Amino acid sequence: MLTTIARFSFPHEAQIARSSLEAAGIPAFVADEHTINMQWLYSDALGGVRLQVPPEHAGHALALLATDFSDCIPQAAEQTEDPDSHCCPHCGSDELDLDIRGKRWAFLAFLALHFPLWPFKRQWHCRTCRRRHPYQRTIS
Repeated sequence: MLTTIARFSFPHEAQIARSSLEAAGIPAFVADEHTINMQWLYSDALGGVRLQVPPEHAGHALALLATDFSDCIPQAAEQTEDPDSHCCPHCGSDELDLDIRGKRWAFLAFLALHFPLWPFKRQWHCRTCRRRHPYQRTIS
């Protein structure tokens, strides 16, 4: 009999936690991983991916998972999308909105086919001159 000590939305999160427990000598198992991989929309219905350990190791495993592992995981560079740092190349206005074209059709295609086939396009939309400009991401 195994005890569930944690639940995760994504299988990779459970695998990272399982690896850290096994590195400490605690046997750990991931349940419902393949079901969530095949149909990730079932994650909330099933209660997520479960991390399980034998009952005699549950207390030590919970204490180990309570520690913060963020120092061990390299963080990606933060990307900011600030329209204030952009200006319209036509009129020079800084009143820009990020407009995503085709997002609704992409969502409907995903619901119908369970696969994202419809492309969508990001553009800056100037509120002053009503023109659209190519989207460019600002990394700071």
